[in-house]
Amino acid sequence: AIAMRFLDEGHQVIGIDRQRAGIVHEGYAHYVCDVRDKDNLPQIEDVEILINNAGTQNEDDIDINLKALIGITEKYAIQPHIRSVLNIGSASAHTGSEFPEYCASKGGVLAYTKNVAMRIAGYGATCNSLDPGGVLTPLNACVINDPELWAEIMEETPLKRWAQPEEIADWAFFMTVTNRFCTGQSIIVDG
Repeated sequence: AIAMRFLDEGHQVIGIDRQRAGIVHEGYAHYVCDVRDKDNLPQIEDVEILINNAGTQNEDDIDINLKALIGITEKYAIQPHIRSVLNIGSASAHTGSEFPEYCASKGGVLAYTKNVAMRIAGYGATCNSLDPGGVLTPLNACVINDPELWAEIMEETPLKRWAQPEEIADWAFFMTVTNRFCTGQSIIVDG
């Protein structure tokens, strides 16, 4: 959804993922690569906007959600052409809810976001963390499809729904293209 939002706005988008791309668009290039494999990351010059969206739960959370995010950022973002870095964190980093390694990995993202914000400020660039609560994605199917658990979650959610992926994409676009001054912040979007 984030890639499509940027493509719809006329941006060139490059994706890196372990899986083949589900996007066919003239403005999109895709590399099949595990973001943990620092030695085999593609050579991409002069990245202007970097969005770290790779993430997992209960599968090498710290290696994927935190260490790989650091590796990608250090390779592509710490350079004069960067305009914005957005790390996709999680509301769980603030609440401690969810699985232990997941919370720890996303909590690390919050601290690293502040570190990067300070280091790229000299380029006039921003770095923030977008920290969604529940999002209606296949990753969350086990929760969405459990009526009892879903009812509990909705009881604690003031807006009584979870975000659509496109809503998170709108926030990602706002935080990286529209925003030019807010930096080093963790924005919770949890309804």
